[in-house]
Amino acid sequence: MTRKSVDDPGEPPGIVLSAATSVWLPVSPQRLFDFLRDERLRSEWDILSNGGPMQEMAHIAKGQDHGNCVSLLRASAMNANQSSMLILQETCIDAAGSLVVYAPVDIPAMHVVMNGGDSAYVALLPSGFAIVPDGPGSRGPNSGAHTNSGGPNRVSGSLLTVAFQILVNSLPTAKLTVESVETVNNLISCTVQKIKAALHCES
Repeated sequence: MTRKSVDDPGEPPGIVLSAATSVWLPVSPQRLFDFLRDERLRSEWDILSNGGPMQEMAHIAKGQDHGNCVSLLRASAMNANQSSMLILQETCIDAAGSLVVYAPVDIPAMHVVMNGGDSAYVALLPSGFAIVPDGPGSRGPNSGAHTNSGGPNRVSGSLLTVAFQILVNSLPTAKLTVESVETVNNLISCTVQKIKAALHCES
């Protein structure tokens, strides 16, 4: 899906390309959530992490569950040609499912906000994941191959929805190109494959 962002507070102006897909993974929702929200493991699936671990710069709890929080992450530059970047991430989990939502943020803009400035001037294009159990018995953190009472062995799993938003052109009057569509398609495919490989799931 494409849309034009013009004078929308909190969003960069231009053409925004949004794409999403859903896959089933033979992994418990809790394990998948813990993997995706862990900044130390982010380089295993996030190509924006510059191939290295991220550092949590700030942590704001949103409840008693440690999984409900807002974090500010920093990716270290791997060489002199790369600049460090910040990622604002929010995670939440309950019995129905969980979310891991994040967005790259401008470092100077975040400094302004952290010093009491207006957050409306920070442009965000969130991307992320939604995780839901694929049925009864797959919600627990230790769910795996098990036997349902009176039923055959069943491998519990999760339905993972991956969604990305990308600013493909800073001009709202620009046209969408085939290359932009291929880029976001490759980004989703690569991310899903990296998650499967990291969790040792079959293709």
